[in-house]
Amino acid sequence: MKRDDEFNSEIRTLEQLLGHTFKHRNLLELALTHSSAANERKDSPSKDNEQFEFLGDSVLGLIISDYLFRHFHHLNEGELSKLRAHLVSSANLFKLTRQLNLGDFLILGKGEEKTGGRKKQAVLADAFEAVVAAVFLDGGLLAARRFVYRVFKADFQAAESGQLHSPDFKSQLQEKLQALRIANAEYSVIKEMGPDHRKSFWVELRVNGKRLSEGLGDTKKLAEQEAARLALGRLKQPLADSGL
Repeated sequence: MKRDDEFNSEIRTLEQLLGHTFKHRNLLELALTHSSAANERKDSPSKDNEQFEFLGDSVLGLIISDYLFRHFHHLNEGELSKLRAHLVSSANLFKLTRQLNLGDFLILGKGEEKTGGRKKQAVLADAFEAVVAAVFLDGGLLAARRFVYRVFKADFQAAESGQLHSPDFKSQLQEKLQALRIANAEYSVIKEMGPDHRKSFWVELRVNGKRLSEGLGDTKKLAEQEAARLALGRLKQPLADSGL
């Protein structure tokens, strides 16, 4: 268990990274508390960040939608939706959390800690949304917008210059397999998680009947893309090492 002074020092460091000083630091602490940690506190049960994730998802969606609406008048509804989906995707939020080193500040249970929870995409993406909610509850929509604009700055600039796009890893993988004269990839959903408004999908990718990778995403298509991305990484190794 961390001492209060050590924890407060970490909170101050995170506030600098977030660009927001909390009036109510308990909100940030709650946003960082994973359900595994809350469940292990038998003597003094506490809440976790799951409700914050729910709120943060909506706040983030609003801020991103508003930004795209104001800056991308040339795009139609479908194009705006596709761009927003990429920006708020689990994979993109995961990227942003790594830039913030958010995993270093998570409050995890012992089991989640041992299984590498600080590096898990789903855990970190959820924590990012929870932090958005904490900033919103502490400072209102203006503070949340400042935080989101600060963190998404590079993504916004890339989108405005036309350089932001989601790579088609499935097509890249198919081309790679054809070049190697290996059978087509087969994708199947092996697990669905979360409530209907916020589902996540686990997709398994098999080649020649052998599992090559698994991918997690907010939609089946995104999960397939993530599985294909990981499979491409494995195919950079000698075929014997990849299991094919």
